[in-house]
Amino acid sequence: MQHPPQAANAWRILCLLFLANLFNFFDRTIPAIIIEPIRMEWSLSDFQIGLIGTAFTIIYAIAGVPLGRLADTGARRKIMGWGLAAWSGLTAINGLAWNFWSFLLVRMGVGVGEASYAPAANSLIGDLFPAHRRARAMGIFMLGLPLGLLLAYFTIGAMVKAFDSWRAPFFIAAVPGLVLALFMFFIKEPQRGAAEAVKSATTPVDKPVRKVLAIRTFWWLVIAGLTFNFATYACNSFMVPMLQRYFLLSLQQAALATGVIVGVTGLVGLTLGGWVADRLHLKNERGRLLFGAFSMFVASVATGFALFSGRIEIGLFVTVFSIGWLFSYNFYTCVYTSIQDVVEPRLRATAMALFFAGLYLLGGGLGPVVVGLLSDHFAQTAMSAAGAVEMTEAFKAVGLHDAMYLIPAALFLAMLCLVQAARSFGRDAANMRAGLVAAAAA
Repeated sequence: MQHPPQAANAWRILCLLFLANLFNFFDRTIPAIIIEPIRMEWSLSDFQIGLIGTAFTIIYAIAGVPLGRLADTGARRKIMGWGLAAWSGLTAINGLAWNFWSFLLVRMGVGVGEASYAPAANSLIGDLFPAHRRARAMGIFMLGLPLGLLLAYFTIGAMVKAFDSWRAPFFIAAVPGLVLALFMFFIKEPQRGAAEAVKSATTPVDKPVRKVLAIRTFWWLVIAGLTFNFATYACNSFMVPMLQRYFLLSLQQAALATGVIVGVTGLVGLTLGGWVADRLHLKNERGRLLFGAFSMFVASVATGFALFSGRIEIGLFVTVFSIGWLFSYNFYTCVYTSIQDVVEPRLRATAMALFFAGLYLLGGGLGPVVVGLLSDHFAQTAMSAAGAVEMTEAFKAVGLHDAMYLIPAALFLAMLCLVQAARSFGRDAANMRAGLVAAAAA
């Protein structure tokens, strides 16, 4: 089979996109790490703390749709460059916040800036790399997620200590982002659809959102993404406090263990998983999605086993849960690339924006809230079962641990959705290719 050519500058651009993605996740992680000093300085409630993350997530999801459509019709390098400059500048302004509301409003602005990046970057990768290499390229791009988290977990505490201020990380994080923004403007973009076997038409698409939503596979991938993001945001939000309460670890120990679970595993999962997904795609066009479904099954079983085992030795818990989380990272390389296989190049940024809206509005936005509410309920249940009249940390530990059973449950639902997506993938991929042929001939 003759594959279309890869862009000559593909790997150089991918390196730049990866670095920007790394600082994307680094910047958005800062508030979660330094939230305690902020809470004490401004006397915040837990509800206000939660509102910071919720507001960011909602704005990120809503802004991503029009910005994604803009990336399908405008210069992606300019959208990414201005977006990166905006979120980096606003990150620095976060360090100047004087009260809760000023901090919250700036975080919402950061959310708009970051929303401009992912749809445009994903669309650009689709034009830089042919289909049989996209999973590997996407895996390298998404390495920015675990590396950004690791960099944040291991450096922000030192920054706060060195400068004796929670504001310092915001100022420091803005510098590399502003530098990278300058390089974005010099990217030489390939033509849309350049990496396709059949070249895409360049005329605008009528009713683009309706056309994307008419793709059955896309719907299953959105639902899979919703359940997957529910699990990941719940894990990222509550793993550290769960390890502190239930396994009685110190904050430093819990943070390090969480860094291993959500960070180190991604380094392996996104590189090795991308290579495996590409190999399977060459053998079977549904190979990526079936591999993704298998990975979600392993992730569900491993995380479920770690939680259902109760107070096992902490090293064993971290090891088993990490195995599950390693497989969960295959979601990115299998699903993101599959969207590009069923959506024509002129609509890919729009599709990714709609995909992210579902992930963050209904997945990332609900995960922490639902697990938090369920944690309170289970804590009350544990207290009542013990015949106690006063809530203690021991009851809260049991409540949070049991609420996290929703994580393997959500991963299992993601597996079922990916199986359904694999069933409709062949037809939708064929329709996409036929549409390219018809548009090119018109």
